[in-house]
Order: sequence, then structure tokens, then C-alpha cells
Amino acid sequence: MNYIGIDLGGTKAVGAIFNSDGDILLQKQRLLESRSGTEVGALVCNLCKELCNEGKIPHGAPLSIGVCIPGISYSDTGCVWAPNIPGWDNYPLHDELLKIAPQATVTIESDRTCYILGEVQMGCAKGCRNAIFIAVGTGIGAGILIDNHVLHGHSDIVGAIGWLALKPPYTQDYDQCGCFETYCSGEGLAKQLRRLLMENKEYSGELRKYNIEDITSYHLFEAYDNGDPMAKKVMEEAIEMWGMATANLISIFNPEKVIFGGGVFGPAVKFLPQIRHEAEKWAQPISMKQVEITSTALPKLAGLYGAGAVAIKFAK
Repeated sequence: MNYIGIDLGGTKAVGAIFNSDGDILLQKQRLLESRSGTEVGALVCNLCKELCNEGKIPHGAPLSIGVCIPGISYSDTGCVWAPNIPGWDNYPLHDELLKIAPQATVTIESDRTCYILGEVQMGCAKGCRNAIFIAVGTGIGAGILIDNHVLHGHSDIVGAIGWLALKPPYTQDYDQCGCFETYCSGEGLAKQLRRLLMENKEYSGELRKYNIEDITSYHLFEAYDNGDPMAKKVMEEAIEMWGMATANLISIFNPEKVIFGGGVFGPAVKFLPQIRHEAEKWAQPISMKQVEITSTALPKLAGLYGAGAVAIKFAK
């Protein structure tokens, strides 16, 4: 059996051939650039073809393909929704891949599912039967492994924790992406900082050298490290909410490990002790004492290793 994993993000697709132990044998990358819709589908298919050619996988040979996508994979139809890829509201990726490899087993999973599977396969969740990956980037999601099974739910939307209700009262700000994500995703952090800067006209710190609309989470972390009071206020609220969300997941699922990853963790890794301290206030105390809270061991490769793990797991 031959195994291919594809990690599709909002800006690039990375593919690899794996052996049965989950090791990468050959890896390739393609930029999405301005592609959308069927063009992105064609790029993924061509990446698979290139891997087969360079890996000398004969046409028609047994093949299992696992794909990590930045959105929701609907297992009953093989279609996917990816909000950062225009034209992928209900894109038939499964069928497109079968056109180029009719003999293949094709399995598509959400990025959060692949992240936790990648950590189990090659990262810090090796040997775990119960673990949660909290991905904090542009958005927030969680891959949840319970009793050695990844949870999917009724319509494959499990792990949409950006919608956790952590700060009442409800406001229209939460309509688009939920309460938790509004405050604590990469874009949410920047949004809160921009709001504070607009409200505090008397502030004259380092962040005033930027146009408010241009401020990102990068500027937030830089200003925090320099002791900026506005950045400190945003981060204190984020740490509190990251801790509360972690506590809720620990109380519900009783995991061995909670793993933080994504673009924000990253620079936010230094806050893990404070996040744990906050979680200890809220979580079920026995579960809290048993859990390890850590950062990803695969900051750039969790999705790719997860896609490989999917290919290996579901090979027929």
C-alpha cells in the first residue's frame, strides 16, 4: 500500500508520501497564489500526481490519500467547506481526487482533526488515548481524541470552540465567529487591540506609530514584550478566556493532554503557565490535576502528519 497526505491551507498545499509507520519519504509544496474554486482542486490533484510520479508509484497501484482541509469535511457527501478558499462552499474534493486515482481510498478531514492525529502519530500526544488540540490562528478550533477515537459529531462540525460562550452579554460582534474567537483568535486579538486604541484617545504609546486598521496580532505581541499597557490589557483578557475554555474542555472530556498550536502559539507559548493557572480556578479538580497542558511538537507539520495518519488509518 502507498500513502499520500495533503495538508491544504489558505495559502499553500503541502503533500508527502508516507511509509506505514508515518514517516515522510518525499515532500512537495505548492502555493495557492490567487487560485480559487476548481483551480485549487486542480492544484491538489496535480500535487498528488507529482508525488506519485516522483515517488515512482505506478498508475493503478494500491493507494490511500488523506487530506487535511481548512474547514469542514462532510463525510456523507465527500464535499468540503473552506471559508478561506473562494468557491469552496460545497466543493466535491473527494470525487475530484477519485478522477485522477480511481483505485484510491480518499479520506478528507478537517484541519483540527488532522492536528490531533498528527500529534498522536508523531508529536507530543504519542501513546495518548484522550487528548485535545486547541488550534489558535485566524480562527479557533479543537481536534478531540476520546478513547482513541476522533470525535466528528452529527454533521462533522465537532470542535468549533470559537463559539464557546465565555463573556456575556451576547453582542452582535459574536454573530460572525462566536464569542471565544472574537476575543482570542489571531484576528480577534488584533480586533480587541484596535478597539481599545480607538476608545483611549489619551494613549500615546508605541502603537500610535501604526495606522489602527493595519494593526495585527504581531504588533500586539511586540508591544506586550515592550510593556505596553494596551497590549497588556488585551493579553490579560485573552489569557483568562484561554484558561476558561481549557477548563471547560478538561471538565467535559477528562483528557491526558491539552495541546496548544496554530499561528498564535507561536508567540503565545510563554503564556501557558498562566493559562494553566487560570484553568485551575474553573476545571473539575481531579481532571485538572491529571492533565498536561503543552504546546505542539509539530508547529509546521501537525496537519501534514495528520493527513498521513488519516491515509494510513483508513487504507483499504
